[in-house]
Amino acid sequence: MKELVEIIAKSLVDCPEQVVVNETIEEDTVTIELKVAQDDMGKVIGKQGRIAKSIRTVVKAAASKGDKKIIVDIK
Repeated sequence: MKELVEIIAKSLVDCPEQVVVNETIEEDTVTIELKVAQDDMGKVIGKQGRIAKSIRTVVKAAASKGDKKIIVDIK
């Protein structure tokens, strides 16, 4: 899932070298933390959070075979 979020984020931003993705796995939860440059934050979140919601939807769909809950946190 980490690679998927990284590919999506790098294709959206102007500074792809500043995209950092961290993945934390706990018992039944996978937390993916996405950090981008301050200037690119609006491009990743989108109007009214539509792009961020779409990223979360794609990741949850890709992880639907597993039993773990996926959380995508954008910072």
